[in-house]
Parts: sequence; structure tokens; C-alpha cells
Amino acid sequence: MTQQRRWFVTGTDTGIGKTLVSSAMLSLLAGSGLRAVGMKPVAAGLEEVDGAWRNEDVEQLHAAGNVDAPLELRCPYLLRAPMSPHLAARQEGVSVTLQPLLSAFEQLSAIADAVVVEGVGGFCVPFGDDLDSADLAVALNLPVILVVGLRLGCLNHALLSAEAIRARGLVLAGWVASMVDPSMLAPQANLQTLRARLGAPLLGIVPHLEKPDASSAARHIDLRALRATAAHAARRAASPEETSAAQA
Repeated sequence: MTQQRRWFVTGTDTGIGKTLVSSAMLSLLAGSGLRAVGMKPVAAGLEEVDGAWRNEDVEQLHAAGNVDAPLELRCPYLLRAPMSPHLAARQEGVSVTLQPLLSAFEQLSAIADAVVVEGVGGFCVPFGDDLDSADLAVALNLPVILVVGLRLGCLNHALLSAEAIRARGLVLAGWVASMVDPSMLAPQANLQTLRARLGAPLLGIVPHLEKPDASSAARHIDLRALRATAAHAARRAASPEETSAAQA
């Protein structure tokens, strides 16, 4: 069976380095000779650059990959206001629905060997009245990578996120520690606690970088541990009914 190279990247919160880690993954995958593309299904927050409205996360993912896919596939819902997607969508009169997201993912999967799907903020961020980021992860049925922002409170956020991921029948394929607070007390002790309790491989520890970019962060990430969960994820992708059974 061909190894599945599609992942859903989520985080313990917003602003904890999720895009940096996703971009680093794409840099590693592209550097290994794979056709790699990043997808940000829903992005909120635009800036005008050279007369065009752009989202920084979407741009970073595109720069890190090596597949020149259309913007409407890489980010089907691009919202202007920098707020929770369901509020930004409501402000613009937009309804975020699941089918365009799934269709875009399938089209990207057809033209790339590896697809990194970056969620929005934490795992359960709402997209609308009856759709959130967790629903999308379940519908895509992808192994999940959790980015843990190392700062006070991260233990609770990480453990609750892992619990929510597994409660939906998804595979927590691995996690990445992101040193967002360089002055955090006892970072190594916190890392040891997470190693003992998360029950998934640690893929890397990204330090607080003065000038963060994909190539710099990639030096601190090792994706080889994902091979241990690839077979399980591939079986799940071939048998979506396992997800329904796990949720029943």
C-alpha cells in the first residue's frame, strides 16, 4: 500500500507557530523530492500587498511548497477580518460549507505527492453555526499533528486537544513543541510531562527563532517518526467506517 502523505496540522491555540511548523514540513517534503503543497482551508485576516489582498499564512505555505496550485484550491475561504472564522464569515455574509473544502483537498491530492492541511487556531475553532475545524478534520479523515505552544498553560491545552482529537476517532500521528515563550519556567520539565502523557511521537522542538522561516524551523523537525502511524492512517483512509464506529 502506498504511504499516505497527507496530514492535518492543528494547534493548542492561535499564534503558537502552527504555520511555521506546517511550512517547515512542506520544506522537508519538497526537499526530499516530493511534490508538496500546503492547504489553509479557511483563513481570516487579509493585508493589502501591491494592490492585492493577501493572507500571510497562505503565502507562507505556498512559498514553502513546490506545487503552484491555484489560490482557490489552497484556500477556498479567504476572509478579510482577523477574527474567528465564523465571525469573519458572518460579517461578510459568507457561509463556510464542507463540500468546497473537501473538493479542494481532493484536487490538491491529485496533483501533489504530499498535502499539509493547516487548520485555524485550535482544534475546535468554529467555521459557522454547524461546522468547525474538528468537523473538517473528521471529514478529511487525516492523521493529525498537534503543535504545542510551550508557555504557561500548555499542558492542559495540549492534553485536552489530544483528547478531543482521539475522541473523534482520529489518529494523533505526532506533535511538535514550539517555544513561543523563551522566558517560560521549567520548559524541559514541561516537555517531559508532555512526552509521558500525549502518547504520540515528538517530531521536534522548534526554538524561539529571531527570524522564523520554513528552512530554519525545518532543521529542528524530523518527520521519520510519522512512518510508525502511516500504515494505521492508510487503513483508516481505506475504511472510513472505522471512524463512524469509533464515534458511535
